[in-house]
Amino acid sequence: MKKIIITALSILALVSCQSDDAYEDLNRDPKNPTQVDASFLFNNATKSLVDQMTSTNVNTNIFRMLGQHWTETTYVDEANYDFNTRNITNAHWSEMYRDVILDLNTAKNNTEATPISPTFSQQTKDSRKAQIEILSIYAWANLVETFGDIPYSQSLDPGTFILPKYDDAATIYADLLTRLNVAIPNLTNSGFAALDPIYSGNLASWKKFSNSLKLRMGIRIADVPALSTVAQAAITTAISGGVFTSNADNASLRYESSSPNTNPVWVDLVQSGRSDFVVANTLVDFMNNLNDPRREVYFKQNLGVGVYEGGPYGANNSFSSYTQIGDIVANPTNPASLLDYSEVSFYLADAAERSISGTPAIAAGFYNKGIAASFEQWGASGITNYLLNPNVAYATAPGSWRVKIGNQLWLAMYNRGFEAWTAWRTYDIPGFNIPVVSELPVPTRYTYPISEQNLNKTNYTAASAAIGGDKQTTKLFWDKF
Repeated sequence: MKKIIITALSILALVSCQSDDAYEDLNRDPKNPTQVDASFLFNNATKSLVDQMTSTNVNTNIFRMLGQHWTETTYVDEANYDFNTRNITNAHWSEMYRDVILDLNTAKNNTEATPISPTFSQQTKDSRKAQIEILSIYAWANLVETFGDIPYSQSLDPGTFILPKYDDAATIYADLLTRLNVAIPNLTNSGFAALDPIYSGNLASWKKFSNSLKLRMGIRIADVPALSTVAQAAITTAISGGVFTSNADNASLRYESSSPNTNPVWVDLVQSGRSDFVVANTLVDFMNNLNDPRREVYFKQNLGVGVYEGGPYGANNSFSSYTQIGDIVANPTNPASLLDYSEVSFYLADAAERSISGTPAIAAGFYNKGIAASFEQWGASGITNYLLNPNVAYATAPGSWRVKIGNQLWLAMYNRGFEAWTAWRTYDIPGFNIPVVSELPVPTRYTYPISEQNLNKTNYTAASAAIGGDKQTTKLFWDKF
C-alpha cells in the first residue's frame, strides 16, 4: 500500500520532502488506525539499504561497472557511463531518501513516541534510536559520497520546505560525524534485539560497527585540509573505541534461499535467466598479473581450468567468450556487507601511514590483515604465497603506500561495487580503462537526478554551481588526488 501511494505522490518523493506525519498516515489502515511498529520500519529500511548497495540491476545500481569489476554483454549503456537512459541516479537518490532515510526517520519518531513501560525501558528506547541513527548516518554519508552537496537540513521538513535547499557536502559530513559521536554512547542494550537483521541486538557488534563507520568516514576526509582536525579526531576515537577485529564483526545481512529474501544478485543473475555481465578485463588482467588465488572463487573457470580472460571494458562482449561471475556471488544466500573487516584493516594501514594512529612501521601488518581477511571471507587458499609475491608484499610492491593500499583494497572490495569505485576515487589506482564505445572518462560522482532539475530547479542550479558543475567528472570535496 505504501509503495502505491508513494508512486501516486512521486513529485514529493522525488524531492525527498514528504512529511513524517503524512508518511505515517500512508501506513495506517483508516478502518483500523494504528502506528507502524518501529521495528518493522527499521527492518524494512535496513533491507532496503543493503539491497540497494548490493543489487546489480542496471536500473538501480551500476557501481560494479563504475568500479570496473564487471562489464556488460548485450546492453552496454551503463558500462559506458550513460546515467540518464535508465534514470539511474534518480533510482539511487529516491531509494536512499524514501525507502531508507524516511523509513528510519519515521522509526525514530515512533520509537520516541513509545511510552516507557516494564517491557520497554529507557535504555531500550535509547539503544533503538542509536541504531536507527547509525544506519541513517551511513545512508546520508553515502549520498554525500555519491552526489556531493545534497538536501539535508530541510529534506525531512516539507511542511516548511517544499523544495529543500542543498547543503554543503563538507558541512554535512562533519555534522554526520558529530551525530555519530552522540549516538555511540547511547548503545546501552540490545535495542531491537532479535528484530535487528544485522546483529540481532548484539551490543558489542553495534559498537564495533559504529566505530568502524567512523574510521571509514575519517579516512574519507583525511586529505581535506579544512577537515584535517575533524578527520584525525574521528580516526583516533574510532580506533580507541574499538573497530572490527575479525570477519565475525562484519555488518552483513544474511539472505535466505527463497524469495523475496534472496540476495538480489541471485535475482539479477540467476532467477532472471539473463547473461548480462562478464568480469571486466580491468580486474582480470590485474589479478592475472599477480597470479591472485582469489580468481578461483571470484570467477568461474568457464574458459578452462586456470584460464581467465576479462571482457574489454565497455564493449559488446560475448557472454561465452569471457570469464563469468563466480558461483559464490550468485548464491541466493550469499551475505551482503555494508562494512567488513578487510576494509577496516586497510583503513588502519592508511591511518598508520599518516601517523594518525601508530606509525608507518605498523602499516604492513594491517595491510596483510586486510588481504588475509578477504581470502578468509571468500574461502580462498594460497594466502601465504600470495603475501610473499614481490608485487604484493608491502615492502616490495611497486608504488607509494597509497598505491599499495589502494590496489589491494580495490581487489578486496569485489562484489561491493560502491567501495571498489570509491577506492579508485580515494587512491586513484589502479589505472582504469576507458570504455570502448563511449570513450568517456571514469565518473567521479553521480550527476543529480533529472527530477531535481525539473522540480527543484532553483536549488539544483545553486548546488550545481557550488560544486563546480553538475558533471560526471566533477570531483567531490574529499577527492583530492
